[in-house]
Amino acid sequence: MATSPQFETAYLIHGDDHGRVAERRGRLAALAAEVSGAGGVEAFDASQAGPDEVGAALGAMTFAMGRRFLIVDGCEAWKEKEVAESLGPAMAAIGDETTVAFFACEDGRRKAPASLHEAVAAAGGKVSAEMTLKARELPRWAVGQASALGLSLDGAAAQLLVAQVGERQQRITRELEKLALEYGPGAAIGVEEVEASVADSSELAVWALVDAIVAHDPRAATRTYLELRSQGEDGPRLAGLMARRVREVLTIAERLEAGVAASDAAAGLRMSPYAAKRRVAEARGSDAGGLRRALEAMARLELAGRGASRLDFDTVALRTIAVVAS
Repeated sequence: MATSPQFETAYLIHGDDHGRVAERRGRLAALAAEVSGAGGVEAFDASQAGPDEVGAALGAMTFAMGRRFLIVDGCEAWKEKEVAESLGPAMAAIGDETTVAFFACEDGRRKAPASLHEAVAAAGGKVSAEMTLKARELPRWAVGQASALGLSLDGAAAQLLVAQVGERQQRITRELEKLALEYGPGAAIGVEEVEASVADSSELAVWALVDAIVAHDPRAATRTYLELRSQGEDGPRLAGLMARRVREVLTIAERLEAGVAASDAAAGLRMSPYAAKRRVAEARGSDAGGLRRALEAMARLELAGRGASRLDFDTVALRTIAVVAS
């Protein structure tokens, strides 16, 4: 028989790791709706609803059955005095079947008021800080996260993982979870496994572009290229990544044409099993001749990135995309 989740009367989740704060807010909101239904969950935006309004809601009568949840977002906007005067007394009288959760995405001087910390603690609630780690602390943190997932991540691999995916803790956690699924409990993860299975963050940014090219969708490819360039992505680097992807698919397509089994067609290529399955599927939907012509066009684009064309790089790139994606 499943055990019902236990809830505190109050929570304060705050910190400068905004992604983690948002993740915890979403998780609590989903769990609250599952436990009490939509009618048992009340949401407040602290930039619109002050401490007095939330305090009044805590003391109001309700016809909701079971536990009642109040979720208050944006509490970094509140003032110390307002919380102490308007919310503190209501928190002291909170009922046993009520849970109120406060969320604060902090930045610089915008922080959850100390009086809110005090009110949650006085009500017997829990205060949790979700803080962004400094870059130098992330590899050690990643080793600990990997251990919690049943993986043994060595120091060099942890440093490479952070270099590959960036400094967002959520992203690092997601990649560790994928490694756990791919290699299984108790696996030892070293540099080789990270290189094979974890994509570079800038490479991830161009997957949609290359997907559109391989799928022969010139409109989507053109739109995605322009979006990436507007975000500051380097044009010649995009050309190199596009060429590499086309080269991988061409290699697999040639092997399939030569009679190699699909399960072996990606052998020797440095990519994760998941990526290999995708490349094989792409190769099956392409012809080797068309891919060779696309690769030749990509080679000319790479030369244009080195100054071998009188036209500006973006003009050459857009013309190349139109040709290879059609």
